[in-house]
Amino acid sequence: MNIIYIHGLDSDANSIKGRLLDEYCQQNHPEIRVVRPDLNQTPAQVFSYLTDLVTKLGKDAKTVLIGSSLGGYFSTLVSNATGCPALLLNPSTQPHITLQRFEQAGFDNQNKSDVLYTTTGGWEMTAADLQWFAHHQLLTVHYPNKVAALIKDGDELLDAKLSTAFYREQGAVVILQEGGDHRFSDFTEHLPKAIEMVQQLV
Repeated sequence: MNIIYIHGLDSDANSIKGRLLDEYCQQNHPEIRVVRPDLNQTPAQVFSYLTDLVTKLGKDAKTVLIGSSLGGYFSTLVSNATGCPALLLNPSTQPHITLQRFEQAGFDNQNKSDVLYTTTGGWEMTAADLQWFAHHQLLTVHYPNKVAALIKDGDELLDAKLSTAFYREQGAVVILQEGGDHRFSDFTEHLPKAIEMVQQLV
């Protein structure tokens, strides 16, 4: 089995959760290969890369996506497009709205290629990127039986109630946990459950 770990906004291929997942699988599930791509590119490039990667890996073995935050958004989009199962961690459901926090005064007059924010991984987010997210909103989950989410109600960055309601209304399994934070700081404790959920999705 392959797991593609899809990191969030200010992260990269060496994200903490990605590395913890990789190490856990190496020690406890050697039959599972964890792929950790660096996705600090435009959203159009990320979506194209991931759909191609799912198609490529799917030829050899079962593949599952695990996406955190903005990675949860991309995981849902890619699952909708390919039918690939996905486990989401504090997923972003409305990046076209939440990422507007990077807009600056006079935004309406900005060149669409002006950089609004540069992530720690080097992606230069532009107004055109925000438009892409607006044109690719999450309105449905096409394969709800293949999608599950672990959400912390203590998420300080994203609205846990909103994401929980969206995925439950779409028929996906959602486990809402008390407390916690956006980064899922206790992820190590939940790795056995996460792998169990992944295995149930394929």
